[in-house]
Amino acid sequence: MTIRLEQPKDYREVENLTREAFWNVYRPGCTEHYVLNQYRTNPDFIPELDFVMEEGDRIIGHVMFSKAEIKLDGDEPFPSWTFGPISIHPDYKRKGYGLKLLSYAIERAKAMGIGLLQMEGNIEFYRHAGFGLASKLRIHYHEMPKEDDVPFFLAQELIPGYWGDREGTYCPPKGYFVADENPEAFEAYEATFPKKEKLRLPGQLV
Repeated sequence: MTIRLEQPKDYREVENLTREAFWNVYRPGCTEHYVLNQYRTNPDFIPELDFVMEEGDRIIGHVMFSKAEIKLDGDEPFPSWTFGPISIHPDYKRKGYGLKLLSYAIERAKAMGIGLLQMEGNIEFYRHAGFGLASKLRIHYHEMPKEDDVPFFLAQELIPGYWGDREGTYCPPKGYFVADENPEAFEAYEATFPKKEKLRLPGQLV
């Protein structure tokens, strides 16, 4: 197993991997592969933290990072970062590959001086990579009351003292909503992939 930076020749394979990993997970079908496709030209995209994982000559995992920000009281922006989509091919899920890929990427982020990460995900998985409820750091989710402990909104301070005793509200980067904002462009992009059945399943968010 090796982890390396994504290269342009990997783009289509990685987008197909992402589509396979997220298909029918959070909604019928998925949009994460289009988010990734569009993010590579987004100024918030961090190419130094765009990694693929290989097993033999096959790409089985991918993760990307993005700049983000937290609005402090008074709407003053505070620099922060997020990551995702993080994808592991369905054949390799629940075997520890995702944690290995994320742990490697987080160490590289620390080495670059990135001080704070927040993301949306399952705490039962991401606690193993050092994440906890963002509310414990007084970082609030934009769609929820400040007093709520939002169970899927997680954070980790990578540089001790970076966040300090501040309080603020996190909004996901706009690049994550590109499929909803440009549905016709997304549908044209999706049509370039083999057809898959979209299913509405228990536990989906949409």
